[in-house]
Parts: sequence; C-alpha cells; structure tokens
Amino acid sequence: MLTVLVDYDSGNLHSAQKAFQRMADEVGAGQVIVSDRAEDVARADRIVLPGDGAFPACARALRAVPGMTDALEDSVQRRAVPFLGICVGMQLLATRGLEYSDTPGMDWIGGRVEAIIPSDTSMKVPHMGWNDLVIDHPHPVLDGLSTGDHAYFVHSYHFSVTDAAQRLAHVDYGAEITAVVGRDTIVGMQFHPEKSQAVGLRMIANFLKWRP
Repeated sequence: MLTVLVDYDSGNLHSAQKAFQRMADEVGAGQVIVSDRAEDVARADRIVLPGDGAFPACARALRAVPGMTDALEDSVQRRAVPFLGICVGMQLLATRGLEYSDTPGMDWIGGRVEAIIPSDTSMKVPHMGWNDLVIDHPHPVLDGLSTGDHAYFVHSYHFSVTDAAQRLAHVDYGAEITAVVGRDTIVGMQFHPEKSQAVGLRMIANFLKWRP
C-alpha cells in the first residue's frame, strides 16, 4: 500500500512523513512518501494533503502544481481513494475561504473558512495550544477516541460547515470551532496529528487502516 503526502511547498513535511511512516509500520500499511508529482497521487492508495499558512496562498500553490488538482479530483472524487486533509489542507476542502480575500476551495465539503471571533473578547486569536475534542459523530478515524481527548491547535480561521452531519468533532473556544470534518472517503482535521501526541498518532493509524 502507498500513502502519498502531497508536497506543494506548504510547510516542512518531514515530521509528518516520519509520523505517518511510524504508524504505517505499526499497522502494516506499507510505504509513505512525500511527492509533488501528480503521477504519484494517481497511483496512491491513501492521499494526505497537509497545509500551513494562509488559505489563498495554499490554494494558489496547490493549483500551480502541474496536473495535481486533476489527479486529486480523479482519485478522491471519482475513484474514492481515502483522503486526509490536515490544517489548511482541511480548510481547502471548503467551498470558499475568506482569509484576506474570497478564494474558491475544492468544494468537497460545503462551507466557508472564516475568522475565529470568540464571544469572550479576552480569548486571543490565533487559537493556539491544547484543547479538548468534542465528538459530534462517530467515524472510523475517531475509533478509540472520546470527548475530552485533546489535540494541539494553531489557527486564526475555522471551517464553518454547511451540513452539521459533516462536522465530526469540534472544540470550544468562545464558540464551537470545527476540529474534524468528513464525508464518504474524505476526512480532514484542523490540528496537525503529528504534533498531537497519542491522540494524533491514533488518528493517523486509524486513517491508514480505514477501509471505507
């Protein structure tokens, strides 16, 4: 089995690759590579789209990789290859992002990425640090996790999902902030699992074992 982490110059993927390969070795899920080649995405059994930075820059960078968006559409939307979006990679699943400018996303999960505005003005943005997950809907990628398990967040914008059934988990930060989204063979998480210790590693392993 081959898992491809998509490289489009949006962050250092070394630590993510190490975490994914560690868990792949544990669950017998084969090889994990980092690639900017559409051909590798087209042959992948699992696809991971990380992302760091601002929504518009990440969207432009992804679309600038030759053949990549077509390969993603074919693999995930047409052939139902399991897909995981991480941080801005999750946000790019949205219909549009409103960070700096109104920017189209991939529109695989309906909704908008908009600024976090806590109801308590003493709460600082970015939302940064450990926060407890609240599980909204069960999902194989959440197996073994419970409300109260925590993950590490660093972000100023959040994914407001149109269909509540597609918000799998959230955190409270002066408002309900989407933490995990999903539908069909697509899942995304706002936090970086490789930085979220046992909870993140469990979710990586669950994704690698997932048989939709």
